[in-house]
Order: sequence, then C-alpha cells, then structure tokens
Amino acid sequence: MARIVIIGGSGHVGSYLVPRLVELGHEVVNVSRGTAVPYRPHFAWSAIETVAIDRAAEEKTGRFGTKIAELRPEIVIDMISFDLPSAQQLVEALRGKVEHYLFCSSIWVYGRFFTVPSTEADPPNPIDTYGMNKAAIEAWLLRQARLAGFPATCFRPGHIVGEGWNPINPIGNANPAVFSLIARGDELVLPNLGLETVHHVHADDVAQWIIRAIENRAASIGEAFNTVSEQAVTLRGYAETVYRWFCKEPRIAFKPFDEWIRDLEGEDAVGSRGHVIRSSCHSIEKSRQRLGYKPRYTSFEAIQESVRALIAAGKVAVPDAGFPGKAR
Repeated sequence: MARIVIIGGSGHVGSYLVPRLVELGHEVVNVSRGTAVPYRPHFAWSAIETVAIDRAAEEKTGRFGTKIAELRPEIVIDMISFDLPSAQQLVEALRGKVEHYLFCSSIWVYGRFFTVPSTEADPPNPIDTYGMNKAAIEAWLLRQARLAGFPATCFRPGHIVGEGWNPINPIGNANPAVFSLIARGDELVLPNLGLETVHHVHADDVAQWIIRAIENRAASIGEAFNTVSEQAVTLRGYAETVYRWFCKEPRIAFKPFDEWIRDLEGEDAVGSRGHVIRSSCHSIEKSRQRLGYKPRYTSFEAIQESVRALIAAGKVAVPDAGFPGKAR
C-alpha cells in the first residue's frame, strides 16, 4: 500500500475517492485550504491526515511544491491545478521523490469535434482559457513523462455529477430550476433540433478510474485518458427522459441557436453556450483496454441520483409528489 497525497481531496471526486483509498489500505493525506467539507460522510475521514495549505498563497512564496514534497508522498493526485506555472512548481519539487503523479485535466481540452466519439488520439483544440490552461499542463506533463521520466498521468473528467452536485441539465447549464420546470410539465426550449450532446460522469466513477490508473501504473504513465460514462446523451433525449421521470409527457420546443441563447442570462447563458457549442461525446475505449475501467453509472443513472438529492434538499420542486424515476 502507498502513502497518497490528494491535493483538493475534500471536493466532489475526493468525497468518493478518499473512502475508496482508505478501504484499500492506503495511507491518505488530504491537502486543502481547510474550508471544504466532504460531500458525503464516511468513517474514512477520521482515518486520514488532513493538512491545511492555501495553494495560491504558498505558490506566491514559491513554497507550495516543497510543502507537498515534505509530506513524503509516494503518489500525488492533483485535483486543483489550473495553470502551467502552478503545475511546474509542484512537479519540480517532486522530481525523483514520487512514484506517480496524477493530474486532473478536463474534457474541455477539446473544443469542436470532427468525428465522434472523440478519442485521445484527437489533438486538443481548446476554445477557452480554462481548456487552454489544462491542455498546456497536459502537454508539458506528457513531455516530462516521455523525455525526463517524470511519472505523470493525465485524466479528463466529463461533466461530473452525483449526490450533492448540480448536474449539467438538458439545456447545458447547472441551474436546477430547469428540473423544476420539467417536473411541472412546462415547456422546455432546446437549441436547433436538440441533437447536441453532453457527456456526464459520476464522481465515484472518476474515483474508480484514478484507482485503476494507480493499480495499472505502467499502462497509465505518460498518457492522457478520457474519464466519462459509457455514452453521451443528446439534449432532446435527456429532456424527454427527465420528463418521464416526473411522469410528464415531454413538452419540447426548438429555436435556432443564436435566437435560443439570447433568451438565457448570466451564468446560465455562459454555461449553456459552452456545453452546446462543444457537444461533448468521448470514447473510453483506451481506459477500458489499458486500465480495465468500467463505469458503474450510465449518464442517466448518475443524473437521476443527483436530481433525487436536489429534491431532498428542496432545490428542485416536485408539485405532484414522487421522486424521479417513479413508474407511471
């Protein structure tokens, strides 16, 4: 078993990953700013070491990488590196001191696609700063792995979902009010013909993927992997499925994209635009063949679990009783 340091381990993926690692017998150190609370309670949180470090503040002093190295990790899982200088400072401090470094990237290293599902053989073509930064970190890490022997692996989660997390909804943003609208049986307007796609992944399946990469170190080092569910879903198929969860007949209208996006505001418009213009749809064949990755949740199963939790928390209103998935 290994001593594993998780940077940002109190987040959504970490809430599933930490218990899995503890149950496997690993020695786990969770590094966070000290403000985050795990999404799900578990005895494992009392069995780990928690270290409070403000990454941004320590990076300004040039000490963050050194502080992580001083924790004597054999494996480092970095969930919260968002620009190249941040990753470089950490890696330089860990050279020759760790057996494996796993970097959480994003499917947003991809922009628009030429073929679907996209595979890791397709070159990154990010279209926003977030994706560009993740792609730059990936490229540098993979070069370090292949030319300098640094044991880096990159993984690209899709739209992470699960209990305690607002799922990307059928119009491509994270506003739970869309599920309340559907629960009432009101009309939902989709862009174009509603054939754009989103690709979710349950946080527990991301945790499963990380463990499989650790257990198949030789097959994962120097590589990047898509980390999503088995299949993407179309916006129309997604919307119709959710209507039926709430025992409603689908009421769906369509508008051309440019007209449709003008009806949205603020963060909803930004989120919807980003997801719709990308239309994410990714293959997991590389992860399946090299690592034995097999998602436990389909996209719809993961989303349904999340929506049930939103109902229980009062964030989605169900006017005529019943949880999603209730038979008609």
